[in-house]
Amino acid sequence: MAISESTREQLEQLVARYPQPRSALMPMLHLMQSLEDEVTADGIAVCAEFAGVSAAEATSVASFYTMYKRKPVGKHHIGVCINTMCGLLGGDAVYDAVSERLGVGHNEATADGEFFLERIECQAACTHAPVMTVDWEFMDDVTPTSAVDVVDRLARGEQVESTRGPVIRDFQATEHTLAFPEDGLAAEGTPVDDKMLAGLRIAKERGMAAPASGQEG
Repeated sequence: MAISESTREQLEQLVARYPQPRSALMPMLHLMQSLEDEVTADGIAVCAEFAGVSAAEATSVASFYTMYKRKPVGKHHIGVCINTMCGLLGGDAVYDAVSERLGVGHNEATADGEFFLERIECQAACTHAPVMTVDWEFMDDVTPTSAVDVVDRLARGEQVESTRGPVIRDFQATEHTLAFPEDGLAAEGTPVDDKMLAGLRIAKERGMAAPASGQEG
């Protein structure tokens, strides 16, 4: 692929953030995904060049982490957690409902390119299980009905707010944020709520504390 001067400058900015160029490989892959809607072979080659690694090394990273997609995602990525906690609390039912609504299965995009569906093993948000993400933004405590409603609203072009973050943008915008986190949106939404702090509150009420670290001589 032809690399624009703007893209080249952004790649150089990412490399400059780290002591070693290879440390910038993952953000560079996110940047290329934000531009191409997937991680292509050409994109991997460009990242390898700037990171100072072989194409094989860069490919191994792009193929290991599931957030890097090797086919076009489209406008919105929908991820439904089906791991233990979410599964027990209805994650599979949520996934089935969304899959039926979109008419696609795991790692498949709709024909119109509006949605890409993925079964996710863990969203690291068990407190609010079952959890669904839209372009990696959390939709907490979803049900089959509420999850499908989110998809319907996005399909109609309505504004949808994530549970603990900013208004949903689109997949490529979020991918750019993963490359350059300083997007000015960190203060939007409520990142921590009472449900997430329940354990800490109870511990304080009962005077509980973690054991001291380290070993005595």
